[in-house]
Amino acid sequence: MTEHPGEKHHECCRGITRRGFLTSMGVGAVAVGASGKLLAASPYAAPVVGGNEMTRMNFLVNGCSHALLVEPRWTLLYVLREQIGLTGAKPGCERGECGACTVLINNVTRYACLTLALECEGAEIVTVEGLIKGEDLGPVQQAFLEEDAFQCGYCTSGQVMAVEGLLRTKPKPTLDEIRRGVSGNLCRCGAYPHIFSAAQRAAELSAIRAGVKP
Repeated sequence: MTEHPGEKHHECCRGITRRGFLTSMGVGAVAVGASGKLLAASPYAAPVVGGNEMTRMNFLVNGCSHALLVEPRWTLLYVLREQIGLTGAKPGCERGECGACTVLINNVTRYACLTLALECEGAEIVTVEGLIKGEDLGPVQQAFLEEDAFQCGYCTSGQVMAVEGLLRTKPKPTLDEIRRGVSGNLCRCGAYPHIFSAAQRAAELSAIRAGVKP
């Protein structure tokens, strides 16, 4: 009698006995225990840092030097808001999906909620507060105001920083480049057409302030 492949597989699954299962589990436990002892005895094992152990770090935020004691688990977002008092970067999803916490780290847009503060040792951070010069709004901030590129406003600081980061690498971005540049920032109010227009206007304003023909 020819066995059906499916039936053979089913019989194999049923063929595992209780004794066999317990024997295999016992061998596995011994192996795990032995490997644990080997790992514990290894001279190359990395030291474990306590989650609340304070570590000194230095970085620049909006041109100002800061020397802080931080816990290794603290995010850049937490340090900016709770330790330095800059609340422009917003906690939204806090898992790198909404972009409300976007800042510039060495001129590169990053999610502050997914960046550990200690990763920024010696780095230069720019938040939305750092774009204003005295009483004058930065070109991107001014463009968002002129183009009415916000509704509830919660995502606006992150949107502004995303556009700022884009213009620092592409002073004259195309519409497709603008769309890609802000694709990591969500606007739940759906103000995207105005945000795109603001990015284009910001490019013009930046060129005018730099004395370059738009």
